[in-house]
Amino acid sequence: MQELDQSVNTCDKREFDKLQKRLRRNVGNAIIDYAMINDGDRVMVCLSGGKDSYTMLEILRNLQRNAPVNFELVAVNMDQKQPGFPEHVLPQYLAQQGVEYHIVERDTYSIVKEKVPEGKTTCGLCSRLRRGTLYGFAEEIGANKIALGHHRDDMLETLFLNMFFGGSLKSMPPKLLSDDGKNIVIRPMAYCSEADIARFSEAKGFPIIPCNLCGSQENLQRQVVKEMLSDWERKHPGRIETMFKALTNVAPSQLADRDLFDFHGLEEKQRLMKRDRIDTVNLMAQDDDTPLS
Repeated sequence: MQELDQSVNTCDKREFDKLQKRLRRNVGNAIIDYAMINDGDRVMVCLSGGKDSYTMLEILRNLQRNAPVNFELVAVNMDQKQPGFPEHVLPQYLAQQGVEYHIVERDTYSIVKEKVPEGKTTCGLCSRLRRGTLYGFAEEIGANKIALGHHRDDMLETLFLNMFFGGSLKSMPPKLLSDDGKNIVIRPMAYCSEADIARFSEAKGFPIIPCNLCGSQENLQRQVVKEMLSDWERKHPGRIETMFKALTNVAPSQLADRDLFDFHGLEEKQRLMKRDRIDTVNLMAQDDDTPLS
């Protein structure tokens, strides 16, 4: 990787510094707000070769140098044996950066092509196979945290995908304990916008590796939702930020999930509130009846 003043080729130095500081601040705030990284953590940074994971690794390395706690970073890429995958790109880049890394080779491509009918979305099965492999590998290398490159826009898109197509109100949490309790997944870029990440990635000149398995599929549900959100943002600037704030400001009593809120117990709650409430009307009436001395 070239030095900063040579690699920043799409925006001037001043604008780049502002962009980098904003990303650092957003990642730092997310880490603090959700207690993502603690002293002594070994964080496995999942690197796909896309703009998001490159940016995440770069910002985490930047923060690591000045963080008040000591933690390790190890980059891990999963080579899924997609035809034409440039196997040399990531090892070459990571070696140049002096980053500890591992390349995990698993032929999930063949499994996905065998199981998923032609024309159907491959992302679901592909992500499950990749996640299972990476979770297991984290244990092998002693990593107690797994960092994924999802950002604010990903989280909002997932929220609407689940509402529109899954009938559930859920998204990607900034921090997650896996179902088996073995892994903690963190999303340090939860507060970062995709637009900032794209500008940073372009300015840094990361060697992007496209996903030929799913990236070429047309009319994916996520792409439809992405376009919808982009259209809203164009017509009403600031809407994305407001919607993301809603993810952090949930009022269970104003929804309809019977497991999340005790609707059946409202009558008992009302009874207890009435019992403990000071009856100001009767007190005032008693004061009026009190004879003057």
